[in-house]
Amino acid sequence: MNDSAQPQPLPLDGITVVAVEQAVSAPFATRQLADLGARVIKVERPDGGDFARAYDTAVHGLASHFVWANRGKESIALDLKEARGREILERLLADSDVFVQNLAQGAAARLGLDAAALCARHPRLVAVDISGYGPDGPYAHKRAYDMLVQCEAGLVSVTGTPEQPVKAGIPAADIAAAMYAFSGVLAALLRRGVTGRGGPVEVSMFDALAEWMGHPLYFGMYGGEPPARTGVAHAVIAPYNAFPTADGPLVLLSVQNDREWRRLAEQVLERPELAEDPDHATNVARTRNRTKTDAAVTEALSGMTAGEAVERLERAGIACARLNGVAELAAHPQLAARERWQEVASPAGPLRTLLPPITLPGGQAPPTGAVPALGEHTGALLHALGMTDEQVAALRRDGVVA
Repeated sequence: MNDSAQPQPLPLDGITVVAVEQAVSAPFATRQLADLGARVIKVERPDGGDFARAYDTAVHGLASHFVWANRGKESIALDLKEARGREILERLLADSDVFVQNLAQGAAARLGLDAAALCARHPRLVAVDISGYGPDGPYAHKRAYDMLVQCEAGLVSVTGTPEQPVKAGIPAADIAAAMYAFSGVLAALLRRGVTGRGGPVEVSMFDALAEWMGHPLYFGMYGGEPPARTGVAHAVIAPYNAFPTADGPLVLLSVQNDREWRRLAEQVLERPELAEDPDHATNVARTRNRTKTDAAVTEALSGMTAGEAVERLERAGIACARLNGVAELAAHPQLAARERWQEVASPAGPLRTLLPPITLPGGQAPPTGAVPALGEHTGALLHALGMTDEQVAALRRDGVVA
């Protein structure tokens, strides 16, 4: 048999991650590592665990955030305020490659779990501190939740309509920090492969989202004023907006250059004179005359059904999309055609979940593990450390583990 047809090991097979994590930023980062084959041991409080478990009950009684960010992990419920709990964690770390935490600023240091202290004790360990605003500066100890960081980083100021700023509909600051932590771990593991040493990795939600604000930041710093809030329209490109159709659904289209505008005017709007009209011929002119530009597009598309509009736009080579909701995403034909759905186990039974976005060589899709119950793996992990049933029972009785 051709070796290329044999299943390949996952990139992070053999890597063990211990995470003292909660909410979204650290859990989403470690879920990416689990998706690539790492063993992720999630350390939770015995009295309720990761507080994201209680955000809602939308997924057959489970919280949607938790299900999304925690598949493929093992859960140990451990009281880190108790000396015996910290000793167990230290024993887990002795055989681990990566540690990730996103406790409140200062909490990890008080427990001796900050990256610098851990790396001094375990030189091969990659230790990741995820914080709201970083370890120093005037905001270091400020409470940081996703929407608050979206506001501080200016994302809310450039999102919404001219009349109303709005937050992003997803936890953008959490996701930004998670993905930089994920890539930081991969980089640190590569460096360890050369030097033999791990080291600290530091990521803040604020820094991550400030980086994502690059376009409006540079536009505002050097252009004199920030880009305007324009709803679903683009602030500096026109037409790039959502337009009504005859049967109701909105269709978005984007014209990226003047050649595309010419095709739109001639083949979709059926107004070829607009291609050379000084008010529309260039993107600068179309943006300056956005009301007139959008009105011309609205007049044409409102006489077509959404299906007709999309067909006409695609035939003309104009980028377009339907404005879908979450129900349309769940039933999206592209996801179905590419077999992007699979089932995972959970305390509430089998759940549909999307495959990881990273497709490995040969089209291999990493298997996704179950969503863990709180403390589901406590006993197995303690026994693997050499503890007896009696010792585990004593720890449970004293509330050190659950």
